[in-house]
Amino acid sequence: MIRELTIISGKGGCGKTTIASSFASLARNHVIVDADVDAADMHILLQPEIRRKEVFHGLNIARKNDDLCINCGKCYENCRYGAFDPDNTLHPEKCEGCAVCELVCPVNAIRMVERTAGEAYISDTRFGPLVHARLHAGEEATGKLVALVRERAREVAEEKGKDLIIIDGPPGTGCTVIASLTGVHLVLVIIEPTLSGIHDAERVLDVADHFHIPAVACINKFDINLENTRKIEDFCRERGVEIVGRIPYDETATRAMMSERTVVEFSDGALSGKLREIWEKVEERLKGIGG
Repeated sequence: MIRELTIISGKGGCGKTTIASSFASLARNHVIVDADVDAADMHILLQPEIRRKEVFHGLNIARKNDDLCINCGKCYENCRYGAFDPDNTLHPEKCEGCAVCELVCPVNAIRMVERTAGEAYISDTRFGPLVHARLHAGEEATGKLVALVRERAREVAEEKGKDLIIIDGPPGTGCTVIASLTGVHLVLVIIEPTLSGIHDAERVLDVADHFHIPAVACINKFDINLENTRKIEDFCRERGVEIVGRIPYDETATRAMMSERTVVEFSDGALSGKLREIWEKVEERLKGIGG
């Protein structure tokens, strides 16, 4: 059985990658996934050696055959995104892929074609296989790319006999988060004790609940505001969400990132010890989850 763990948060900068990369250095027999395709950064710490590259096609885009065009103006009149000029000149960079121009063209001078929107990679790292991606600037369909990355990760896990996939998820509650959550066995929600922390956590946990996925929580930098930390603890207790760890503010995480190493690699201090404790609890929860 291949178990999947997704690490998410209600906003960016909560420490997901710091924690996910440390888990990657502590876990055994696993595949690592960077599902934050809009702002991928796991590769900075793991320094992957790319073994396979796959072109990712996002939304289709309009292509116009000027030899067939009769300049009727229907494409210009019906496009709501300004992709056509009054003289029927097409600006592909403005196309949103709605295909209305293809529909209204009386001479089939316009057709929708695939657009290269990024790449997905399967790589080797010192901690095992990493599946990650790069989305081109301004491109959309990020949820589709996350789904592709996760599909490739499962294929790698089956091929190499891995029994765990650790997913460094994107922030928020949008389509990329949904794509990184669906079908996983456990969600770890990283929460900061800020004014928006409880609200962010509530939104993320609602998404996990919607898909019936068990969730646990970790409070990062808990000591920067103990009052908010207590509120988060009360909130999690009311929702029946176990808090598997409380991580203090520690500049070791920043120094480790600057050295392009995980916290556990960089230092054997208190922060590494805390991350080890959290991983042991998460691993135990994963082992207790059936198929």
